[in-house]
Amino acid sequence: MNAPEDFSRRIEEAIRSPKNLGELEGADAVGTVGNADCGDMLRMWIKFKEEDGKRVIDRATFQTFGCETAIAVASVATELIAGKTAEEALAMGGSELSAPLGPLPPVKIHCAQLVEGALRSALSPEDSQQASNQSVAPTLLQQFQQQAPKKIVLEPSK
Repeated sequence: MNAPEDFSRRIEEAIRSPKNLGELEGADAVGTVGNADCGDMLRMWIKFKEEDGKRVIDRATFQTFGCETAIAVASVATELIAGKTAEEALAMGGSELSAPLGPLPPVKIHCAQLVEGALRSALSPEDSQQASNQSVAPTLLQQFQQQAPKKIVLEPSK
């Protein structure tokens, strides 16, 4: 099996049964990253627990408006960061977070960067503090609805 076929097979497997999809009630940290203009957006929820005197990630979940590769990377990344401290998770780059899928094609590297950005957003000290002060974080749909609509003015041609 060649690399593109192997990559496609791994993506299909991850899409068939994505892990940790959806909001996580009672999350300790929430991070959102993306660009509503192009449609790629990802939100990650993280819940911590105490283990052997350390605060480690107990569970992470996600929601995304993105392609299948973004869903697959987020799915495997939420599995990879479980049991890690925030510092250990933050040390992981996009290529590490997507490693179980194999090397990403150049046009799909942004999917791993999207997941890495959401993780960093969730685990940055100020964002984590904000999330813990919120009773319920807005959903991605609510976030889109809160954005002001853009107007496009077309000039008549002369």
